Amino acid sequence: MAVPDDLVLVGHVTGAYGIQGWVRIRPYSLDADALLHAKTWWLDKPALRDVDMLQAKIHGEDVVAKLMGVADRNAAEALKGASVQIRRSHFPPLDNDEFYWVDLIGLSVENLEGEVLGEVADLMDNGAHPILRVVAPAPAAENQKPKEWLIPFVDQFVKIVDQPARKIVVDWGLDF
Repeated sequence: MAVPDDLVLVGHVTGAYGIQGWVRIRPYSLDADALLHAKTWWLDKPALRDVDMLQAKIHGEDVVAKLMGVADRNAAEALKGASVQIRRSHFPPLDNDEFYWVDLIGLSVENLEGEVLGEVADLMDNGAHPILRVVAPAPAAENQKPKEWLIPFVDQFVKIVDQPARKIVVDWGLDF
């Protein structure tokens, strides 16, 4: 089978769960809907390959799953450290004004005055709301770190997310 070009890294296998071949996955999102609903996962151990997911459920902060061809605890332990990817097309649909974090990374960020702050390098969750980590373009001096902003992803600061234009407009000054 050819490797799809829309694979997204969604978690990694942390070990076995029980003795009947279930694996424990640490998702990279607080909402593991994509893992729970995609019927085919791509694992990179021993090499990138597709695996049918037979059953999955939330277990604490993790997802536990039964995968085709993983018959016992030893086979599940052998997958420890494997990355788990699924096709972007298998992500559940979103409501208006909802975004997958992976879709925001790399978008250009500018303020209401049209000044470019940089690009979204990462997102994090502080418990109350997500936070954009925006990194400015590389500084002129080689040994200087680029400026970063941590911008709360809330309506007060994030005014427009235009995915087709790959741009986010924020109410945030360059001097913040």
